[in-house]
Formats: sequence, C-alpha cells, structure tokens
Amino acid sequence: MVRPNFVFIVADDLGHADLGCYGGRPARFGAVSPNLDALAAGGLRFTQGYANSPVCSPTRFALMTARWQYRLRGAAEEPIASRHRGHKHLGLPPSHPTLPSLLRAAGYRTALAGKWHLGYPPDFGPLQSGYEESFGPMSGGVDYFTHAASNGMHDLWEGEEERVADGYLTDLISDRAVDFVRRRAGGPEPFLLSVHYTAPHWPWETRDDRELAMSPEVSRNIFHLSGGNIETYRRMIHHMDEGIGRILAALRERGALDNTLVVFTSDNGGERFSDNWPLMGGKMDLTEGGIRVPWIAHWPAVIAPGRVTGQHCLTMDWSATMIAAGGANPDPAYPLDGVDLMPVLRSEGAAFRRPMYWRMNHRSQRAHRDGRWKYLRVDGHEYLFDIDADERERANRASLEPGRLAAMRAAYETWEATMPPIPADATISLGYGAKDMPQR
Repeated sequence: MVRPNFVFIVADDLGHADLGCYGGRPARFGAVSPNLDALAAGGLRFTQGYANSPVCSPTRFALMTARWQYRLRGAAEEPIASRHRGHKHLGLPPSHPTLPSLLRAAGYRTALAGKWHLGYPPDFGPLQSGYEESFGPMSGGVDYFTHAASNGMHDLWEGEEERVADGYLTDLISDRAVDFVRRRAGGPEPFLLSVHYTAPHWPWETRDDRELAMSPEVSRNIFHLSGGNIETYRRMIHHMDEGIGRILAALRERGALDNTLVVFTSDNGGERFSDNWPLMGGKMDLTEGGIRVPWIAHWPAVIAPGRVTGQHCLTMDWSATMIAAGGANPDPAYPLDGVDLMPVLRSEGAAFRRPMYWRMNHRSQRAHRDGRWKYLRVDGHEYLFDIDADERERANRASLEPGRLAAMRAAYETWEATMPPIPADATISLGYGAKDMPQR
C-alpha cells in the first residue's frame, strides 16, 4: 500500500460537545460544524478519547514527541506563557525526536500551519523540530487581527522570522494549509501537514469583529474578560470548520483524500463559553470536561464510514500511530509512550485496554483511568468514579470500594515514580479567577 499522507488538525480549547457530531446544539445561524460532522460521518468518531493534559502547551509536547510530556521540563509549565519569550530552557529541545522529524527522515514532506506554543526562537521553533516550513504564532493566544500576544508583542511568524500579515488568523491558517496541500498532494513524497488552529481560544472575535481588536476592551487585555458570548464563540468554531472544509476540498481536488489520514481533536477541554455536557469541569481540570475531547479519524482507504468507538486513547497515541503508519523508525534513545491505534482504525472489533494517567501542579491534581474506573485527586480529596455509569463524576464510590480505590491509587503512584518530579520553579498561569466570573 502507498504510504498515507497525514493531516493532523488541532483546535484550541474546544469543548467536548461543541460540535454537532458530539451532541452540540445549532447556533442561531445554523449548524456550527457541518464539515467536521461530515468528516465524522465518513470515518471514525471516538467517544472516549482524551488529551494528554487539560492545558495547551503540555499536550503539544506529547503530540510532538509521542511521549509523556512530563519527561520534558518545558511541559511542567501550565502553560508556557508569553512572558517566557526569550527563555532558553522552556521549550521543545531541538535534539528531541518528534513526529515531523521522524517522518521527515522517512521521506515525508512536513509543514505546520498554526500555533506552536513550544518555546520561542532562536532557541526553539518548528523548523528546529522537524518541520520544513511553518506559519503561525509561537505563543498560546493572540489577537485574531493584530496578531499580538497577551504581552502586547506581535507574534506571527514565517519560519523563524516575524511576519506581518493582514487578515483574520483562522483564515490565514486555513489559507496556508490549503496552499501546502495544493503544492504537495499528488507529488512523489507523502506529507505531514499539522494544522493547529487558535480557534476557539480567546479573544472572542469573529471574522467580522476587526474593530473589536482595536478597542481598549481587547487591545489592552486579550483575555477579553468582559466580553464574548455563546453565539460569537460558535461562529469562531464555524470559521474554523469552513477552513477545514477548504482543506478537505483541496485534498479531494488533488485526488489525495482517499489515502490521507485526517485526524481532528482539541488540545484540551473547553473554557468559558464551551459546551462540555454532560462532563464536569474544563480547561485546567482533570475532571472529564478538562481532558475528554473530540477525536475524529477519516481515511477512506482504511476506515469504513459511519463508525463509532469507545476505545480509550491519548494525544500521543495518534502521533505514535502516524509514525507507525508512515514507516518511520522511532529513536531507541527516546522510546515512545504512545500506542499505535492502527488496529482500531482497521477493524471494528479491535478495542484494547489503555490505562491512562495525568497530573497537574494546579490544585495538586492527579488522575488515572483504567477501563470504566477513574481515580481522581483534587486539592487533597480523593475520588473513585465509575465513568461508564457516571461520566459526570458526581457519585463518589471511594467509601464503598476502598480496595479498588487503593489499587488505583497504587497504580497511579507506580506510574508517577517513572516520571521526573514537578520542578519547584514550575509556574501555573491562570487567565482568570473568581473575581472575574463565578467558578464551577
């Protein structure tokens, strides 16, 4: 079989139920995500898929390396912030093998259109970690029109050079992705295209809100704490969905759609205006709403349409899957922690057990999911949930099943002992708190 192309699409802070195919409600303007809904209908939708972290840059370390993010110092930041620009240690080390570097060594062409959030040039950057070309912001969040980060500095880059461009960032990212497909699809080499949108991350701006970007409300604080609403948020998702539709159309025009694995997800759970129903919590939380995210896989040559699976998976598993499917060889000095999901993609009945672990410096959180059971600790309080029966995590079984609680706690501690400890100087960056809006 001809080696597949890969298009790995990542939304930013998208809630579990924000898409129609995950139960999301229509907006006033109509369907929020028609292209993604069609992608799911034509492929495989995961109902029990997870992000490696409930906050952005740690998940991206796992995505890039196919390894537990906790192995790298930069991922201990929750998250890397714009104030870290120029920091020489907080980033993805160029010496570390990555999804794009391993595929590139195996003959793939590689490109990133969108957000990096893994350290700043000159010490870090997409071109130093396996991408041949890149376009997008380096920080966690930028204004959609001025492209300024939360520190007020311009943050849009072409490779390692700052680039001034006019336009709505979601559209600029889609434009670059479409351009790459048109240049590479059908060529002699397969390709990896990473499309890392900032949508629907704050500030809350649609394509028609250019004036808002220049207002004091946003220009002085892109956290946009006093603005936004559900309809604006849904329109931001719709703009991203339109771009994804254009990428799929370009693949189809070039005759490359059938043998391209398109994967869609979010870097973590939703934030202020997101819909995580029926899950509790969101970004920064190890409750389900912070880590369970949409996962869609579309590959007509391999995946039968209309499939749904409850297979457990993590972000890094998809990177490991692409490495395996692309015929790349992992570096033995950096063994992968991600698991190859190809059997699940190929066969309806190929589900397997996938224990998963998380930890957060924020609120001293820890979590372990194994089968239907989940062990959770937040602020020193321990919980045991039967997720299959209680995915909203409201019925704490800890006092009724102390043996199971102890076993899952022990499994977590055994796993954590294999990871470096959280550094004493690691920081937690919260964009807002109880003084800004009521907490969950």
